[in-house]
Amino acid sequence: MAQRRVFVIGVGMTKFEKPGRRDDFDYPQMAFEAGDTCCGQRALYQLGMTGIPIYNVNNACTTGSTALYMAKNLIAGGTADCVMALGFEKMEKGSLSAKYTDRTSPMDKHMIAMMSQHELETSPITAQMFGNAGRDHMKKYGTKPEHFAKIAWKNHKHSVNNPYSQFRDEYSLDQIKKSPMVYFPLTKLQCCPTSDGSGCVILASEDFVRKNKLEAQAVEIVAMEMGTDEPAAFNGENCMQVIGYDMAKTVAKRAFKRAGMTPNDVQVVELHDCFSANELVTYEALGLCPEGGAGEFIDRGDNTYGGKYVINPSGGLISKGHPLGATGLAQCSELTWQLRGQAQKRQVPGVEACLQHNLGLGGAVVITLYKLGFPEAARSRQIQAQPTSGLSSPGFQSGAIFENMQKSLEENGAEIVKKVKGVFKFKVKNSSGQQVTWTVDVKNGNGSIKLNSNDKADTTIVMTDENLVKLMQGKLNPQTAFFQGKLKIEGNMGLAMKLKEIQPKSESKL
Repeated sequence: MAQRRVFVIGVGMTKFEKPGRRDDFDYPQMAFEAGDTCCGQRALYQLGMTGIPIYNVNNACTTGSTALYMAKNLIAGGTADCVMALGFEKMEKGSLSAKYTDRTSPMDKHMIAMMSQHELETSPITAQMFGNAGRDHMKKYGTKPEHFAKIAWKNHKHSVNNPYSQFRDEYSLDQIKKSPMVYFPLTKLQCCPTSDGSGCVILASEDFVRKNKLEAQAVEIVAMEMGTDEPAAFNGENCMQVIGYDMAKTVAKRAFKRAGMTPNDVQVVELHDCFSANELVTYEALGLCPEGGAGEFIDRGDNTYGGKYVINPSGGLISKGHPLGATGLAQCSELTWQLRGQAQKRQVPGVEACLQHNLGLGGAVVITLYKLGFPEAARSRQIQAQPTSGLSSPGFQSGAIFENMQKSLEENGAEIVKKVKGVFKFKVKNSSGQQVTWTVDVKNGNGSIKLNSNDKADTTIVMTDENLVKLMQGKLNPQTAFFQGKLKIEGNMGLAMKLKEIQPKSESKL
């Protein structure tokens, strides 16, 4: 029996966080933020006890993609019409380490294979495994330490535009190279952090999509393949094989063959960059460049905007973060947004096909190819992006205020500019200590609003998220707020008095 087509019809994720940063961020809360659902009975029961099957999945760093793989196969095989895959992780601080000492480690054979080629050192084990793969690539092909650093530089730069990313700091290449050495050639800024977070993907059959008129947002999984270690992982000649080079190469070939595609058909890639060394060797395993050609590929800029591919526009694991159970679903979310044209500042122009690679040491790899399911429907109806207008930011209520301001400018911008003639910057901090900025330009043209822009302002307003919402809703008196220290003003005080001119008129919608 022919397998049914399977489509992504919904995606969501939380902002990835440093472990322990939020006191209210246990897995039931992660479930709500990722899309009001999660895998695991405890997380689901709060939403309603329906009696439907729930599978709990554990497959190391490929857990999220493994759940997605199972969901896809349930639909393709006709067992279900709509399935959700949700992954979450609440991690301990610091590097990953063995949790149990009373049983055989699932990594024991990988460790033996690595130690047959390299001496064991005191650095974190995973850093040694991937670092040794990088060393072996350098030895075999002449790759330089700078090539690994360039990958981290790229991913940190990409993450600046991702509101879901754990880190959003841009670094110079020199800063990447001079950050503390974890295990040569890997410096700290070339290693992914541990993270708390969750991600959700909803899959559906073609019948379900058509019945519910979801064609315009449906992204098709045109191929999805999963594999495990091959013999070379334990008896090969280098550590690239220990970390799964061969299985990635084999599974990628299967996926491209099933889809009737080649790597040249892909524009955007979300790749498992737990360490920069893994991203580099995986370029070659996936066929994005010839074997031994990763260094030249990086030097040409073929892994970023303006090059042949854009790889990890989300910032990748290195900067976005790596909550193990959520990573594969977050990768799917990013690629879905790219195909729908909803990736905001990260958007790659002209995206027609995307590739996902999710790796788990131990070992497993899931490789997936995506395309728009109904391109004509998608083109004929632009669906609203998430966040809704590019002015929202996860964890902040204030985004709704600026969305309403934007509507006012669209309707009456020229008149507001004539009255105000200034640029406001709002620096807003939420209860978790995160800060974003909104720049409201009511000085030029018909006015504009930007999220996290570096544009200069005449007046800067500094408030908490909660107090700004109250102020704009008329529930907090500005003079009282100022004298209580809840409202801080920097720059042109006179312009601050014109704040009411840009105050949204439709507070009731907030």
